[in-house]
Amino acid sequence: MNAHDPRFRKVLWERDALARFLRELRARQSIRRVVLANGCFDLLHVGHARYLEDAKARGDFLVVALNTDESVRGLKGAGRPYQPLHERAELVGALRCVDAVTSFAEPTLEATLRELRPDVHAKGTDYTAASVPEAAVDRELGIEVAICGDPKDHSSTALSARVHGTGGPADGR
Repeated sequence: MNAHDPRFRKVLWERDALARFLRELRARQSIRRVVLANGCFDLLHVGHARYLEDAKARGDFLVVALNTDESVRGLKGAGRPYQPLHERAELVGALRCVDAVTSFAEPTLEATLRELRPDVHAKGTDYTAASVPEAAVDRELGIEVAICGDPKDHSSTALSARVHGTGGPADGR
């Protein structure tokens, strides 16, 4: 079993199964640094791609944890997500930089961090190392926090507004 085998990119992993798989890969020294990124990824856009590419550069195995549909609704409101979890997982998993996709329903990533034990916790540039909600858990577990991607000039909400004719021009300005 190769950690970078494309068969493992297309699946929405159950968190516990992914944790077992990562432990196995680490035991065989097939991977050195696991990076964990997370988000809703509802209407995939260039900011997402830049964030994930930068996150992948921080290690050799990138896991993306997606918010479940219910948690997206809680964060973004009624009518969201635009795409169900399995479709968001397939799109994110199709990106060349992503090695595995899982999901989480909790309000924070704490349980996912505790179970997967990544080496790096990647967050977007709308955070600072001090404002990451799980910063205390990261410190407790010895997980490096990395702020990744370009400035937060893109969002699914803004993209949706443009599509519906209620937002600004295509360059986001």
